[in-house]
Amino acid sequence: MNKENLLVVSFDIILHSGNARTMLHEAFELMREGEFLEAEKKLDDANNELMEAHKAQTSLLRDYVNGEEIVMEVIIVHAEDHLMTTMALREMAVEMLHVYREMSELRKLRES
Repeated sequence: MNKENLLVVSFDIILHSGNARTMLHEAFELMREGEFLEAEKKLDDANNELMEAHKAQTSLLRDYVNGEEIVMEVIIVHAEDHLMTTMALREMAVEMLHVYREMSELRKLRES
């Protein structure tokens, strides 16, 4: 894979994982506000962006498996780091949605 194609794949990963990260932070804000359905929608949207980033990553891996030489550049390392941390953040956000919902239910019970 030439350097230009590697840059395109790298920036594709960064773009989509960056979009997902923004959506995840928006979901956290919605959770704090008790807007759980909207937060769930943001989590779904973030997951769709992560899927797009993963497709770009998979194309790189497919080329490597097919024998194409991939020269490691700092930008692809950055892209992979960005993707993996965002995927971990999404997992935490899904769990936090459950926690916020449970806290909301407990508050309602306490207030009634």
